[in-house]
Amino acid sequence: MRIAAVCGSFHKDEVERMLEYAREEATSKNAEITEIVWVPGSMEVPLALDRLMKMDDVDAAITLGIIERGQTQHGLVMGQSVTRAIIELQIRHNKPIGLGIIGPGAEPEHIEPRLEPHARAAVGAVIAMFD
Repeated sequence: MRIAAVCGSFHKDEVERMLEYAREEATSKNAEITEIVWVPGSMEVPLALDRLMKMDDVDAAITLGIIERGQTQHGLVMGQSVTRAIIELQIRHNKPIGLGIIGPGAEPEHIEPRLEPHARAAVGAVIAMFD
């Protein structure tokens, strides 16, 4: 199974660690992360996913990133919009997409303990849904 990863670069250090956990999880399940695309933030995730899902050599994708709590509702709106777009992309392309985005509303103390479980769960989800 060939998995693409779309990674948010706003929290690059943390997301690079998530990517390593995702690679480990994929390898442990006889899958491979074959494509990696870095995007500036959550808003760019759906377009990158759409492009990847059109590729014949991509069986599934995962998203890795962090949406922190801000002083406005921007993060909540982005989280809801991106999640909805991801669901629509799965249906349109008939390929699973694992959601490994921490948040919205993540406080700094919430991020570290969620890096590994979110990354591994995103890979596990696409493997479970792959036909």
